[in-house]
Amino acid sequence: MSDQHQKIKKKYGLVRGLGLMEATALNMTNMVGFGPFVTIPLIIAAMGGPQCMLGWLAGSILSICDGMVWSELATAMPGSGGSYLFLKESFKTSRLGSLLPFLFIWQFMASGPLEVGSAYIGFAQYLAYFFPSWGPWQNRLLVIGLGLLTIVLLYRQIRAIGKLMLLLWAGMLITVGAIIVSGLIHIAHFGPGPALDFPPGALHFSTGFALGLGRAMLIAMFDFLGYYSVCYVGGEVRNPERTMPRAIFCSVIAVALIYSVMNFCIISVVPWREAMQSKLIVAEYMQRLYGAWAARVITILVLWTAFAAAVPVLLGYSRIPYAAALDGHFFKPFARLHAKQFPYFSLVVMGGLSIVAGLINLEWVISAMLTGRILIQFIAQIFAVHYLRKYRTDIERPFKAWLYPLPNAIALLGWSYIFLTSGWAFILFGVLTLIAGVVAFSLWRRSAGLPIWSTAVEG
Repeated sequence: MSDQHQKIKKKYGLVRGLGLMEATALNMTNMVGFGPFVTIPLIIAAMGGPQCMLGWLAGSILSICDGMVWSELATAMPGSGGSYLFLKESFKTSRLGSLLPFLFIWQFMASGPLEVGSAYIGFAQYLAYFFPSWGPWQNRLLVIGLGLLTIVLLYRQIRAIGKLMLLLWAGMLITVGAIIVSGLIHIAHFGPGPALDFPPGALHFSTGFALGLGRAMLIAMFDFLGYYSVCYVGGEVRNPERTMPRAIFCSVIAVALIYSVMNFCIISVVPWREAMQSKLIVAEYMQRLYGAWAARVITILVLWTAFAAAVPVLLGYSRIPYAAALDGHFFKPFARLHAKQFPYFSLVVMGGLSIVAGLINLEWVISAMLTGRILIQFIAQIFAVHYLRKYRTDIERPFKAWLYPLPNAIALLGWSYIFLTSGWAFILFGVLTLIAGVVAFSLWRRSAGLPIWSTAVEG
């Protein structure tokens, strides 16, 4: 193992307490979360029929290819911080060595809390099943309460959190298992029914079809987000060279199957023209199958799963400003460790911002979160793998992407397609986020008396 690889692996002073089971639970709990329970109507509406399954298929392919990018970077740099660490170390010898890590933190301080906050929004949406008369103020108070509870649950050492992940994962599996098994039993007795009710010209390629597929992929990738969660806590993973790639691929394959089967089961019971108008699609689905009691039970399970989604996301994202602060790329207080070895200051700040994000409209949150990340994070990482292979031969790569550069090219095309079909408002949001980050970087470097263009500082 190279000296640089050993240095990254041992640097962060955290406890390596997560094995393959906990790492997979962390990823899958984040990936499933509440996403499909509120976005299935959105993805159906994006393509106007059962052909929305193409969105899940395209998202699965993109996730697998992009998962190889994450795996190669994460096993080469098995520390905490995820994309921040990857960009900093990969481009350390180039003039982008300081800019790219800064830009990632810049967009992350907005997009990270948006992702956590989206779970709180989903929880509040389904709680309306039991409290339909609740208004905006009750929902806001609920979001604040959920955010505070998440912080409290994570305010402890990683070994205890690993056990919590397994518990939350079990709740998620019970929820999707109940939905899928119920649907498969229905299909076995009555056939797929409306699930195969394609509208005229459903699969004819056109501009509308291309834009709809792009929108469906955006929604699908929002639901898939989290296949890389373990990379953010790489400094707390046992045998990271083996554990992280396995956790990523197991998570993507399992969740792709779950989403595809669950979507098909739901539209086999609730006709897609009705499903795409529903705000509580899973509750309506179970009520049609078994009655009101089943709708109540599944709503409780969805609430469990929605809250469970927020926990692993905030866990991973609280480690990013911590890692940046250790390297002098972010404010020093974020580098503070609790006596029980977790970054408590970063956890509290990111948790507070997530509460604020939970007070925003869900559809805006989904689009803004992804378009804000694509250029600075996902596409930049694809180029990081190329730079790592060509110029950073001092860093060992225990995992190498299969059939390289094909998966990287597919990931680049997929992310670019999603970005360009997201709508002008969100394309502008992504571009302005990038431009504002470059301006902020320049001001920060000048105020610190540092040259604007330089290689990354040694961490």
